[in-house]
Amino acid sequence: MVAGRLVRLACARHLADLERRPGNGLEWRPREAERVIAFFAEVLCLPEVTVVADEDDGREAEDGVPFLLQPWQQFINGSLMGWYTAAGTRRFHDAYIEGAKGCGKTPNGAGLMLYLLVADGERAAQIFMAAVGREQAKIAFADAEKMVAASPHLRAIVQNTVNNLAVVETASFLRAISSEKRGLDGKRVHGALIDEEHEHASPVVVSKMRRGTKGRRNALIMRTTNSGYDRTSICWHDHEYSRQVLEGTITDDSWFAYVCGLDPCPACVAAGKQFPADDCAACDNWRVEGPHWLKANPNLGVSLSWQYLRELVRQAKGRPEAVSDLLRFNFCVWTSAVTHAIHVGQWHACDPPPPASALVGVPCFGGLDLGQTDDFSAWVRAWALDDGRVVVQCRFWIPESALVKYPTRPYKEWQRAGNLVVTEGPTTDYKIIEETIAADCAASGVREVAYDNRFAEQMAQNLTGLGVVMVNTGQGFQLNEAIRKKLDLITTGKLAHGDDPILAWMAANYVIRHGTKGEVRPAKDRASEKIDGQVALDMALDRIVRRAATPPKQYQMLFFGGPR
Repeated sequence: MVAGRLVRLACARHLADLERRPGNGLEWRPREAERVIAFFAEVLCLPEVTVVADEDDGREAEDGVPFLLQPWQQFINGSLMGWYTAAGTRRFHDAYIEGAKGCGKTPNGAGLMLYLLVADGERAAQIFMAAVGREQAKIAFADAEKMVAASPHLRAIVQNTVNNLAVVETASFLRAISSEKRGLDGKRVHGALIDEEHEHASPVVVSKMRRGTKGRRNALIMRTTNSGYDRTSICWHDHEYSRQVLEGTITDDSWFAYVCGLDPCPACVAAGKQFPADDCAACDNWRVEGPHWLKANPNLGVSLSWQYLRELVRQAKGRPEAVSDLLRFNFCVWTSAVTHAIHVGQWHACDPPPPASALVGVPCFGGLDLGQTDDFSAWVRAWALDDGRVVVQCRFWIPESALVKYPTRPYKEWQRAGNLVVTEGPTTDYKIIEETIAADCAASGVREVAYDNRFAEQMAQNLTGLGVVMVNTGQGFQLNEAIRKKLDLITTGKLAHGDDPILAWMAANYVIRHGTKGEVRPAKDRASEKIDGQVALDMALDRIVRRAATPPKQYQMLFFGGPR
């Protein structure tokens, strides 16, 4: 089937996990996957009704047609129900499904919640259709209600009362709830469908549903959504987290992601673009009908007609104000442009670093970015080799308070692996950083250290007293040349960074902003998306670039053949 890049990555992840089990602590149970797919076909019914006689009470009941899952829906539901951990619990506790409007995300999610209600073997299961407002929550609940009414199997075991579908035998229920009137508090969640997540202005619904799963071994929080435009929203956060999980930048075996959408061309991907560029003839073009439309609309021709989408596209061509909504709702394009500067594939493909002996006597420069409170502090050394490669070594620190504040981030894993130093107390211990930098400078012969005077003035004075050359370096457009140098090194594979996991994570978060004259500066979309190590690398490269352009006076005679 025709599928976009992130969907292909989701499939590749599944195949890779099959190859590396059981060493990865995961177990694939195909019978459980087949069971949920069969449930949709044999138990669930879509409310496209035919009238049949009910012999028990003499009334007529309306039976629907079997809910036959499309291949992409089988992959989603089979993955969610078929993967287990070595401990015997289901692997996936969070699912993020992004697809075009009308592709069947909500009915599929409602059907899966009914499966958790009646077929999961869970007593006292609490299932919710959760949203910010009651009306939104009732949309998905209404789908579930209609499926129960259309299925003779479900009508026999599910009691349908006002805003409640209940299975008395197991004391389980499915309800629509919202954040209005404290409706989200005190729940013991076995399953939750959070529909249209892009409409959520805050993470309150998601976080309360997630906290409600703490007593459930096989709980599932399922988010279904169109694309949005607010890059400060919980939906964008989940989109970006899903992208990084699929690209392998973040390892999270409990997070399932299926993200549909049109693809940018390879050149635009290499330039950091996540979505097709309107001015690029090689990118997927929403204006031109073709199989690529299926990348965002996997149910095109099933629940959504080609003719309907053709009409929307034709209207948008003549109405510029309609283009943004069309891109978001029908082609899975987040309409507020962001340029992710570093292509993750190119980052991982860079040359490995040479042995330490090859760095002896090579010019070395440092970059220091000190964090505040629970932020990262980053120290990067960069060696400029004669063959054009730049070798990078980095160190990171955070205070122990950050581990408490961000328990879901892989800080402890990085600490155990030796990539991250955690200092005691609520703030980072700068004394430890200062001592480490002084020792590294002496060992590597660091010629200059770039630092930002706003945060590191006192440390700079102390290191200067120890003989380290400190250079005050701003973190704005002053880094333009260094950033372009770094991107060129990544593209050509000459940034020998050693694939440090923290630096790789920050590479995926790294965004560039453009100035009025085309210059660039480092940036990030959200405060949680740390880039401190990448900024420290930019600062170290800034010293390399400037020294190459204008050799310091103490080296000019040596470089240009003057008297030694």
